[in-house]
Amino acid sequence: MIEVRGLTKRYGDVLAVDDLTFDVEAGKVTGFLGPNGAGKSTTMRMVMGLDRPTAGTATVNGRRYADLAEPLREVGALLDAGAMHPGRTGRAHLRIGARANGIPLSRVEEVIDQVGLGAAAGRRIKGYSLGMRQRLGIAAALLGDPPVLLFDEPVNGLDLDGVRWVRSLLRGFADEGRTVLVSSHLMSELQLIADRVVIIGRGRLIRDAGIDEVLRGLGGRRVRVRSPRADDLHRALTARGAGAVAGAVAVERTAPGELEVTGPAADEIGDLAHSLGLPVHHLAEVEQSLEHAYLSLTEDSVDYHGRAPEPAANGADR
Repeated sequence: MIEVRGLTKRYGDVLAVDDLTFDVEAGKVTGFLGPNGAGKSTTMRMVMGLDRPTAGTATVNGRRYADLAEPLREVGALLDAGAMHPGRTGRAHLRIGARANGIPLSRVEEVIDQVGLGAAAGRRIKGYSLGMRQRLGIAAALLGDPPVLLFDEPVNGLDLDGVRWVRSLLRGFADEGRTVLVSSHLMSELQLIADRVVIIGRGRLIRDAGIDEVLRGLGGRRVRVRSPRADDLHRALTARGAGAVAGAVAVERTAPGELEVTGPAADEIGDLAHSLGLPVHHLAEVEQSLEHAYLSLTEDSVDYHGRAPEPAANGADR
């Protein structure tokens, strides 16, 4: 278990992490989310003892990382896939970590096989792609077979097969009872594997909750319906169908002949349309999206905004 209590970090006038408190429980994948510059990497570095907190504590199973007798056997982390000596081979990099922590060299070959590096383990790291460095970093995190794992953007540079592999790996670790904290901007991937999310912005906690609870906070179920008489259905839904649809209803036109309805279930909408003789060509509940929830929760905490290019006027040369 990872426990963060009142964690604060200042760099001069910059408050990178501001009185942050949360837990990462064993047996669960906890997604660690936030905009660029929110303080995620700084927080993970403080958990790993790489940065000293200005205030507060970050402990692993009740102890600071610096106090762990055999740290690699208790905590494994991938925080920076570039933090490797480029002149060493992947195998040499892992052997140094094993020897420094009293881990048998046979374990090196096990993790090389586990992450799929194969023959590439004998090549120098300077020739590795980003995806290969990610695999090597994961191998290093797994050397001590630790019960606590931290990964900062572990799928950067991986191809689709690699992304699917990491997804299975992290979910499998949690199912074994390990503690897994993973930071990522790929919301669709985290939605597939995370049990909980901790969302921060500008160094402060925004939300700490289970995935289902976060999705429920989007404002109720949404249903997409298409009909050649969408305007009539819109009016009926807005009026709540003379009492046929219970509860508050919000209706939005999303395309010609298409509505998105928040509130009633799909079968209620279908029953209402049938009772009024309105044809329906499509009716389905819209899957709630972690990305949608995340953007809604962090919209006031984004420091770096891009801007789309202005369209060329009257077909002028670009």
